[in-house]
Amino acid sequence: MNAMNGRPDSDHTDDNPAEVVEVKAAALLSAVRATGPFAVAYSGGADSALVLAAAARALGPDAVLAVTAVSESLASGELDAARALAESLGVTHLAPRTEELNSPGYRANGPDRCYFCKSEVLDTIAGTAREHGFDLVATGTNADDAADPFRPGIRAGRERGIRTPLLDTGLTKADVRAVSRLWSLPTWDKPATPCLASRIRYGIPVTRHRLARVDRAEAAVRRALHRAGLRTEQLRVRDLGDTVRIELDPETATAAAALASLAESVGEAGFGTTPVVVDGFASGRLNHERRATPREP
Repeated sequence: MNAMNGRPDSDHTDDNPAEVVEVKAAALLSAVRATGPFAVAYSGGADSALVLAAAARALGPDAVLAVTAVSESLASGELDAARALAESLGVTHLAPRTEELNSPGYRANGPDRCYFCKSEVLDTIAGTAREHGFDLVATGTNADDAADPFRPGIRAGRERGIRTPLLDTGLTKADVRAVSRLWSLPTWDKPATPCLASRIRYGIPVTRHRLARVDRAEAAVRRALHRAGLRTEQLRVRDLGDTVRIELDPETATAAAALASLAESVGEAGFGTTPVVVDGFASGRLNHERRATPREP
């Protein structure tokens, strides 16, 4: 996980009565049955885990395939956790290598970076699925994702005819948490774990070195917080070029700002003497900062 044994920061699971959650769970199972056997583009996060679990319930574990794309953008520990859940569901799990860094559009790290990333990932997963007898691929795209203006990766899925059972049944992020909790999935309260490239400010080229040091820095910050007796549900180390920003739960950020060990940990992870600031976590912050930056005339 990219955060420390936390609960989701803004996805409420208690807003819907149990009977409403059960109705939504039944609708998801019905949509999955209607789709038939498929492979899941499975990151191990709450969304794709729910799609995988729904398929295992509705179709049987032999009628679904879990495929996790493995590259430099996958945070440490995520693959092991994804594999463990797939195995607990009795589903075959595959982890093909993807090469996002071979794409100039991905490396350039513009606002459409996710389009190039998803194109590579989905093409690889679809190829792997076909090799194992699955013609369809589904993702964990939910209703909130589709409404988000900063989701160019969704276009890549639409172009490829990728199935979206959560979106098709209108499940929001909160619904995903609620149904996952109903089914006792360990991912019901797992914090979001976006790819490591999402930590790098737009316009700064994505490289193996930058991805690796962000990954090392987040692990180092996590250890430093643990030693200091501090907990956080959310943790991001943002590579802003001339600055590194550590984002934590707001209440933790206030206490952690005085810890010299955080800057030392980030420096030792590969950022050297780059200035470090500690601030409260905000989902999609780099997207919003890009939109707020005035354009040159």
